Amino acid sequence: GTGLSNAGSYQVSGKPFVSGGLDATSGEALKITFPSVTRWIYVINHDNGSGAHVKMGFSENGLEGDNWFRIGPQTATETHFTQRLELKVTEIYFTGSSDFDLVAGLTGISPDRITNISPSGSNWSGSVGVG
Repeated sequence: GTGLSNAGSYQVSGKPFVSGGLDATSGEALKITFPSVTRWIYVINHDNGSGAHVKMGFSENGLEGDNWFRIGPQTATETHFTQRLELKVTEIYFTGSSDFDLVAGLTGISPDRITNISPSGSNWSGSVGVG
């Protein structure tokens, strides 16, 4: 079967994965687990509340530490979003916003084909810069 280094898996269009109207304001990190390894990710923040940034990381430890980034809140004239992020991940974590969307392109690589990238299994947790 194919694994992380299979170039063909990243040369074709990704299988669509969409989750809209997400809410990450419960006080705990919102974890999204993908059914296969991503080819790319795109996040749109529609929340227009005061301080309604989406805080995004690639591990729960990263969100609790310094390994995350923010996507600003929507304003009267613009919606804030990421560029298309070309990333191989199997899960992603969010906090902060009460209304954002996640769009991803998936490869055909199953998460169970990835067993050696971190102590926790098929995500990058424990890696430098991830947390």
